[in-house]
Amino acid sequence: MNDAHRHLGVLPAYPFYGGPPVHPDTTARATIDELIADLDAEGTERALVLPNYGVPDPEVAFGFNDLVVEAAHRDDRIRAGLWVSAKTEDTERTARALRLAGEPGVRALKLSFLLGGGVEDPGLQTIFKAAREHDLTVHVHTSPGAASDIDRVGTLVDRFGDDVRIHLVHFGGGMSAHIKLIGGRFFDWITAGKQVYTDLSWAIGFAPRWLAHEIDRRGIGHDRVLFASDEPWGDHAGESARLRAVAAGSELSQSVFHTNFDTLYG
Repeated sequence: MNDAHRHLGVLPAYPFYGGPPVHPDTTARATIDELIADLDAEGTERALVLPNYGVPDPEVAFGFNDLVVEAAHRDDRIRAGLWVSAKTEDTERTARALRLAGEPGVRALKLSFLLGGGVEDPGLQTIFKAAREHDLTVHVHTSPGAASDIDRVGTLVDRFGDDVRIHLVHFGGGMSAHIKLIGGRFFDWITAGKQVYTDLSWAIGFAPRWLAHEIDRRGIGHDRVLFASDEPWGDHAGESARLRAVAAGSELSQSVFHTNFDTLYG
């Protein structure tokens, strides 16, 4: 199988939500050798590897860009995604990151508003311009509420999806987003010619079943869904089992676990 979303790098302990400093990402990997060992153990054939992030210090995530590029140079199974930010205060950091966009194995630009910023940031023009010039996919985090909500992140598909591939991570990340997307919006984008893709990591139980049913009923969308573990924040075995259960024996299975990765990141 191919994995369209996992992270590399160990974050510093942080006192999330006012508690004591903790390391919630217990399977985070600090080295390329550890990452390769995981791929071997899982039987993962290809993987898009992104800088780990989560603590509110952008320098940490930007600091892992060189590591993921080195990983892509080391092993042909690995594709790299670069951490970028549209925030004005991250302009110089993003400019340094984009200088790596032409490196062998780089296939994506990773954008998340969890560390601040939003869809109004002027730096988005620079990021999508670089994706267009280097033929990269923009890999965007989604989750319920605030700047990462599908109602906000989805505007990026409307604005940039005609000529840039956009991977909406976590399929919206919650019940309301799943209903909005499967109920019509995801398929409307596809019908309109938008280059929109997604994965079902973090998806609530009903969503993979319903999405598979709607793809079969509508006859479109099988080429837009990818398997993603989101390790170390997700669970590779659990995510794999859940998606295999709804896709087994169908055209969707080959597309989700193999073909669609090749289209975006191969």
